Amino acid sequence: MLTMEQIYHIRFEHHEKGKSLRRIAQETGFNFRTVRKYVEREDFNIKKKAIHTRKGKLDPYKETIDKWLTEDLKARPKQRHTAQRVYNRLKEIYQDDFQVSDRAVRAYVAKKKKELSSGSKAYLPLEHKPGESQVDFGECQFIERGIKYDGFYLNLSFPHSNGGYPQLFKAQNQECLCQGLQDIFLHIGGVPREIWFDNLSPVVNAIGKEGARDLNKGFLRFALHYGFSSNFCNPGSGNEKGHVENKVGYHRRNFLVPIPEFNDLTEFNRQLLTIGDQDMKRPHYQKDGSIAELFIQDKKALLPLPKIPFEVYRLEKGKADNYGKVKFDNRIYSSSPDYAHSQIWIKAGAYTVEIMDADYHTIVTHPRLYGREKESMKWEPYLDLIAQRPKALKYTGFFDQLPLSLQDYFTECDHKTKKETLQMLARMVKKSGMDVSTQILQEILHQGIKDPDSIWAYYCRLTMEDSDNLSLKLPPGVPEVKEYHTDISPYDNLLRGGRD
Repeated sequence: MLTMEQIYHIRFEHHEKGKSLRRIAQETGFNFRTVRKYVEREDFNIKKKAIHTRKGKLDPYKETIDKWLTEDLKARPKQRHTAQRVYNRLKEIYQDDFQVSDRAVRAYVAKKKKELSSGSKAYLPLEHKPGESQVDFGECQFIERGIKYDGFYLNLSFPHSNGGYPQLFKAQNQECLCQGLQDIFLHIGGVPREIWFDNLSPVVNAIGKEGARDLNKGFLRFALHYGFSSNFCNPGSGNEKGHVENKVGYHRRNFLVPIPEFNDLTEFNRQLLTIGDQDMKRPHYQKDGSIAELFIQDKKALLPLPKIPFEVYRLEKGKADNYGKVKFDNRIYSSSPDYAHSQIWIKAGAYTVEIMDADYHTIVTHPRLYGREKESMKWEPYLDLIAQRPKALKYTGFFDQLPLSLQDYFTECDHKTKKETLQMLARMVKKSGMDVSTQILQEILHQGIKDPDSIWAYYCRLTMEDSDNLSLKLPPGVPEVKEYHTDISPYDNLLRGGRD
């Protein structure tokens, strides 16, 4: 099997240089059928069964280290991080969770500082063709559901037309980068032929001799799937992507001031795409016509969207603890008590974390945690267990999430009623979800209905569920009701007599 770099080279030689498949096979030494397979391939999604799950101990902390060292470029040399200071700060922040040697930290810091060292100061004016774009992240704050986040916004700009779009995220990891690019591609109906990147850690692992980039495998798979060419700026050469750097400031001043406040980040990002369209109605700062008119030329030069959708996520294997919880990215996510001590899969996207069993069946889906958020608990899979141990209800986080009226009800009712009602709630949640079920249960109890059979019958009526399978338990001694058929022939005779 060829590496991602070899596949990228084959496709570049064919699509960009126009070489025939046979010539590429001769030059590379690969079989002709192999060359043809990868040139014609359209799907570069991860094949789940072939995923390697080994991960370096330092990997979860590299994004933090990169941020510190990048910020150091703005500080005086004597006030920048040494490798020892980086190691000490990581120990202070993550404490016992940080199990990495100082030697590994020193090696990575040395490599990263070399990447960030300043290059040539001689600038060259660059011409940008239609369909070419640039990418960079900016930092900002926003408020989602009343919580303030120190977040980031991805910016994709088109230097030819001066068009551009931002997308807001809680981190600048690979999932956020690819998700933001994908959403913009889908919105504009195509893919830029060339995209210029800074040496972002979600894209570039390291910079080699003569500027050769060791690209992150996940990003390379994304680029292969969409077919765009990746160009990279020299370290410290901001002029090479000056357009997007200006766009970062423009988007912040015009789209993100005052601090945006909303209830759903994905919905707000859809609004930002529409705002980006509207913003293009203004005149171009240098060329004749509006940005929107020039952007038509950009769109004509775009590559078509691939036929097969690309699913943006990172997949890792984990093991649930005795509570059915699993750790990912230094945060805790619940699965189910049925999976305690079991191997599970963690499928992490930009917005969600999906916990799956060994056969990739979804157990539960969480919003992905960022910032100060440390644990996400989905109580739905735990309700059957709580119903078996009703005395423990008051000491669970689930009790605190219930509406006050339900908290009062469960506090006052006896053991048997509490157990039966919890069983009924678990049954309702499986059909209608937690929010709808707790709201309906409040309404039912408010009507004075307490026994389980009546609760279920009332629930079925409110949700228009089929009530034929209620399985009501009748008390002993209730006589059997025989089926009764009404004879309406006397009424027919009466009506005929009346007509005569």
